[in-house]
Amino acid sequence: MYVDIRTLRKDELVLADQVFREAFSALTEPYGSSNYGADITYMNRWFNNPNTAFGAEVDGQLVGVNFAINWGSFGLFGPLAVHPDFWGHKIAQQLIEPAMECLKQWQIEQSGFFTRSNSPKHLYLYQKYGFYPRFLTAIMSKKPIKKTKKLQEFRYSKISDNQRLECLKASRELVASFHEGLDLEVEIRVVEKQNLGETIFFFDEKGLMGFAICHYGKDTEAGSETCYIKFGASRLGEKAEQNFKQLLEGCETLSLLEGASRLVGGINMARQEAYQQMLAFGFKINRLGVAMHYLNKPAFNRPGIYVIDDWR
Repeated sequence: MYVDIRTLRKDELVLADQVFREAFSALTEPYGSSNYGADITYMNRWFNNPNTAFGAEVDGQLVGVNFAINWGSFGLFGPLAVHPDFWGHKIAQQLIEPAMECLKQWQIEQSGFFTRSNSPKHLYLYQKYGFYPRFLTAIMSKKPIKKTKKLQEFRYSKISDNQRLECLKASRELVASFHEGLDLEVEIRVVEKQNLGETIFFFDEKGLMGFAICHYGKDTEAGSETCYIKFGASRLGEKAEQNFKQLLEGCETLSLLEGASRLVGGINMARQEAYQQMLAFGFKINRLGVAMHYLNKPAFNRPGIYVIDDWR
């Protein structure tokens, strides 16, 4: 079987989404349901960088997809999906290779991704490329509760171009405090340009206290009536716990303002303080996965780090 691995075209995103749903439905539900994730989609990752979105084609049919993602000094790839009719032909491996080449060209200091924790087959495949399972990652949710206290925040979509540049610079400085070179600018810009949600920034007398990149609504990584914290970080220091609580309150307020009945966020359990605080805030675990780390390095999945993300 000849498999053509190439960049994914914009006009193939609907087909790519169907491949993703078929693949993950087969893993989690009876084959043929093709409804995995309902109205959630990850295909908007194509807009991060079309040159790092990959498709696998067999006899003119799109049968697999993968995305390489650049967060500055940190890289990810996924979702990696192959249509069930083509399992067993090493197509997943062929889709991993161009993503790994992207990470190499970007001179990424560290990389990782989220996968199923109960699949020896998946763990074995990724270990062949130098990725090792470390701590579990919990996908958590809660019903937003209205608070009487209103936080003062900057919404990226509502501020001037100069203010946006200042916020982007401040966000880079904040995340560099726990992972040098980490940069979420591409995610912030795509959310705004593609109207996927909002990024909120919180300042105090010392500067940026925290920020959160949130998706909400149909055809995003959140889904209908859901606000999903794709990435959130709060400033470290003696008030780190307080800063993180205020960040959670800000995300909860945003979800209510946008009509969401569910707030979702992922947390790696190596970030034990942040995980415990999310539990205390009312989040419950919906599902578990595992973070795969290149060469088994901890990156920013370690104690004392107040970050919300799940590397899906």
